[in-house]
Amino acid sequence: MKTKGQRCSFCGRNNSETLMMISGLEGHICDQCADQAHKIAEKELNFSTQSIPLENTILGKSTKKKLPKPLEIKAFLDQYVIGQDQAKKILSVAVYNHYKRLDSRKLVIENDIEIEKSNILLIGETGTGKTLLAKTLARILDVPFCIADATVLTEAGYVGDDVESILSRLLQVANYKPELAERGIIYLDEMDKISRKGDNASITRDVSGEGVQQGLLKILEGTIANVAPEGGRKHPDQKYIKLDTTNILFICGGAFDGIEKIISRRVQKQVLGFKRGSNKEISDKKLLSLVSPPDLRSYGIIPELIGRLPIITALDELDRPTLKSILSDPKNAILKQYHYLFSLDGVDIEFEDAAIDFIVEIAFEHKLGARGLRGICETILQDFMYTIPDHKGKSNLLITKTIAEEKWNRLENQKFAS
Repeated sequence: MKTKGQRCSFCGRNNSETLMMISGLEGHICDQCADQAHKIAEKELNFSTQSIPLENTILGKSTKKKLPKPLEIKAFLDQYVIGQDQAKKILSVAVYNHYKRLDSRKLVIENDIEIEKSNILLIGETGTGKTLLAKTLARILDVPFCIADATVLTEAGYVGDDVESILSRLLQVANYKPELAERGIIYLDEMDKISRKGDNASITRDVSGEGVQQGLLKILEGTIANVAPEGGRKHPDQKYIKLDTTNILFICGGAFDGIEKIISRRVQKQVLGFKRGSNKEISDKKLLSLVSPPDLRSYGIIPELIGRLPIITALDELDRPTLKSILSDPKNAILKQYHYLFSLDGVDIEFEDAAIDFIVEIAFEHKLGARGLRGICETILQDFMYTIPDHKGKSNLLITKTIAEEKWNRLENQKFAS
């Protein structure tokens, strides 16, 4: 509202020379200066340090969080994930570039350069840290994150979950706010289980293999999907939420058991003639690091899906020193968790180094990976966790190699007896 005698505190124009005069506590600003201030602020913000506009899905409060650089992302991953340096570097760069791409969309449009999304494929044996890497990434970025299992998916129209059910889980994590879900991360596990069953034609459709791969194509690349809020099958009378998957980062993981043989046939071909035998054998541990798109195609992943997963990285097999570090070094180390659990009952638990070596040896021999370490510890500590809550007062508990062997061997003997 205009009042006679008012002047803009910035340009000095009289209210008669402006369309609108906005009054403050001790000054005024005209419509032209307000428009100019808006343009300046918008320009400065676009060129400032990249930041992710975040919204707390529980409290509903809007906050600003600076986008961490690749070195900072890897340093954070190092606190929770032991080893896998190459995979952590690749993930750090990919995630940084992805969210930098989102925050610079306006500049991209002005420069007429379109940066495409880079989804990630993690290949590694069970227990090597694929899921943990994805979870830890979501924690540092503080964005909606969900884990989906590819084995429950089927082609649309068949018994099982549609591929859109993956998006409904992310939407639930984001408190049903599409604008927040569209900046999230989806970790799609067991990707190798949807490989094509074979090249030979079959009288039955491959609805849980190639059919699922084809259904994932549009979602991974970017499309506006109709998502059922409660998940499950689609019904004509059900209300849908439109979700744009263009900016959702997909991290796919799988063990791809047996792909080493495919890689070996490609890189370790026998040489005929006088040079035969000069070709050095490549160890199984290094074979997985040589994985390439043709190997995935031979395994049963269709070329269209491989093209939508441009970043492929293999995780190293965990050796004994790495497994030992996983038990005690990370922030969320398994032994630290048990130490805290027992301390709640007034018990100070300690593990002998020989007992730790025994646990590591069992996990390594059975190829259980890091995930198997907890199961072994649970077996050894089961009786103690059952009886200790009834004891009063503070006490100490030392787990020796003898105790660990006794508890573990007793379980093995019970299995054979049954």
